[in-house]
Amino acid sequence: MKKTIITVVGKDTVGIIAKVCTYLAENKINILDISQTIVDEYFNMMMIVDLHNSEKHFDLISDELAAVGEEIGVIVKCQREEIFNSMHRI
Repeated sequence: MKKTIITVVGKDTVGIIAKVCTYLAENKINILDISQTIVDEYFNMMMIVDLHNSEKHFDLISDELAAVGEEIGVIVKCQREEIFNSMHRI
């Protein structure tokens, strides 16, 4: 399993989850866990996904998701699980 952490942050608008999830589905990326909240009109979502079945390389997925975010006015970031865990170790 190739786990990746995806974060999405920005001003709330219709279709953010749909747009990101559509990209993931089209690229055979499985959502393992998802959490989202809206605080004072700001959208925040964190997803744990599995890239194992995707034919695309991590860097391309990261770049394309960033472009999807730009289209809808949010910031989308991808981090490999091992790097995320290392950065957040106490």
